[in-house]
Amino acid sequence: MPSTALAGIRVLDLSRILAAPLATQMLADLGADVIKVERPGTGDDSRTYGPPFARGTDTAAFYLSCNRNKRSVTVDHATAEGQEVIRALAARSDVLVENFRTGTLAKYGLDHESLRELNPRLVYLSVTGFGQTGPYARRPGYDGIFQAMSGMMSVSGHPEEPMKVGVSMVDILTGLYAATAVLAALRHRDATGEGQFVDLSLLDCGLASLSHFAMNYLVSGEVPERRGNGGYGGIPSQAFQCKDKPLFLVAGNDRQFAAFCTAADRTDLLRDPRFATTSARIAHRADILPVLEAILRTRTRDEWLTVLDEHDVPAGPFNEMPEVFADPQIRHRGMLVEVEDPVSGRLPLLANPIRFTATPVEGYTRPPALGEHTAEVLTGLAGLTAAQVEELRARGVV
Repeated sequence: MPSTALAGIRVLDLSRILAAPLATQMLADLGADVIKVERPGTGDDSRTYGPPFARGTDTAAFYLSCNRNKRSVTVDHATAEGQEVIRALAARSDVLVENFRTGTLAKYGLDHESLRELNPRLVYLSVTGFGQTGPYARRPGYDGIFQAMSGMMSVSGHPEEPMKVGVSMVDILTGLYAATAVLAALRHRDATGEGQFVDLSLLDCGLASLSHFAMNYLVSGEVPERRGNGGYGGIPSQAFQCKDKPLFLVAGNDRQFAAFCTAADRTDLLRDPRFATTSARIAHRADILPVLEAILRTRTRDEWLTVLDEHDVPAGPFNEMPEVFADPQIRHRGMLVEVEDPVSGRLPLLANPIRFTATPVEGYTRPPALGEHTAEVLTGLAGLTAAQVEELRARGVV
């Protein structure tokens, strides 16, 4: 029995920055052998996306966030020798992931059509900004652009100002779509013996992630409003300022709203026809929100959290990062792990949130130094001798 879910799967990772490296990190966490191919000398652009950098190194925290559990080799894909090395690795891989601009790798004979002749079982995933087809296919793009174009910004922020989500949300969601796509393609490969090409667009993933916001528009034709911290479900569903600090409160159905009213000693609200049902509260949003804001300001945040928990009303504190990692639930769930690093010492990492019973995610390894495993991989998988690797290294090919 394999100790990890993807034991025996090899992934050739030609990606950089965030979306696709997050996908390959997920596959690595699940047990795949992920070989990250980087440019000699400079490596993945995100290695320099700092400060902050890991203590005593020039490796940015950005890079560390999406490259754990991988092996790093350096290969210059623009050289004929480098192309041969990548082809040799692709021939012995199950999956190849890349996020070059559409058409780039075809110039080097490293596109799907070329590599499937070497390895018909290869699952080839390409992550691009706009996809392989369409009028924008060759355009470059970054997360903020896709948040704007997909409509994500149109439903985020305050009425007077659309806002980008703080984290690179389209990149992160695309990484999750990408990992799911690879797993589905591997399932198909195992059933049929055939690999396939997977075309994934950040713009498509950003739009798909609008979910019920997009569906509400498609059904009603009404353009969604920006509501700041307010939600589109039941009322209340947003942040409220307490006497000292804010909290986020959701009473998404009539039972929870009744429990909130009991906790707040305001059961009179249940007798008001404007507030008696979920639909009525949504219709009279402008009437009820000032009432709720006044109620929440009468006690401290922690007082409210205690009484709301006693009445089974969903609520949570607004946490800054130090509070997040000090939270007893986060600590209990093991969402912070540490690994040994020869330069920085103990390196903290976010844990994978998936909890398996049979194939647990464990044994984290630090994100690799640039080219750390070049000799190991090229002699073990690409058929080169140690002397050949050194010769290529001296010429700047690896």
